[in-house]
Amino acid sequence: MKKFFSISGIVVLFLIALGLIFNEPIKEFAVDHMSNRFLSSLTADQVKKNENKKASYDFKKVKPISASQVAKASVNNGAAVIGKMSVPSVGLYLPILKGLSNDALSTGGGTMKPNEKMGKGNYALAGHYMTDQGVLFSKLQNVQLGDLAHITNMKHVYTYKVYYKKVVPPTAVYLIDDSPGKKLLTLITCADGGTNRWAIQGSLVKTQKANSKTLAVFSK
Repeated sequence: MKKFFSISGIVVLFLIALGLIFNEPIKEFAVDHMSNRFLSSLTADQVKKNENKKASYDFKKVKPISASQVAKASVNNGAAVIGKMSVPSVGLYLPILKGLSNDALSTGGGTMKPNEKMGKGNYALAGHYMTDQGVLFSKLQNVQLGDLAHITNMKHVYTYKVYYKKVVPPTAVYLIDDSPGKKLLTLITCADGGTNRWAIQGSLVKTQKANSKTLAVFSK
């Protein structure tokens, strides 16, 4: 009996260790699955409906992404999907969600300010950094000046050319403010283990009607 409990204990420890080892890959797989589900099924009618939903913009309530949060979002995701985004040069394809709830940031890029409008002002999105080549906003660190970033509300496709990329302190909130006469896209994610932020900005260079051809930039 003593031997049985000893073997059982070893098995339990092995399973715990296995879970810890594969926790990050499993978490990333779940996030990627959620993102792809929203990307493949989004319609203009859904966007219109979701734009009227309430959302949280409280930075203080944003938590580091965890396995439990991903599991919760996978089962019951209350986030409102209001568009798609892509940066094809680095292989980033994600849904855009309204606000900064933990469900939203477990799924894609969240709008950082109320009443943001694509193609107008400074359209600012935040997203989690997971691993060097991971999902969500992780790949933004590989963006180069001159790369193109696209967003859509399923009615129009807006294309921005990246002109700014810099690691900034968390206090650099001025980067998401509107600039008179400018139409910008700002993407923010963690850098240096969370102590700083990557800030990517692009200026609007093209607006097109959404159709099968123009929406192709959001397909992997």
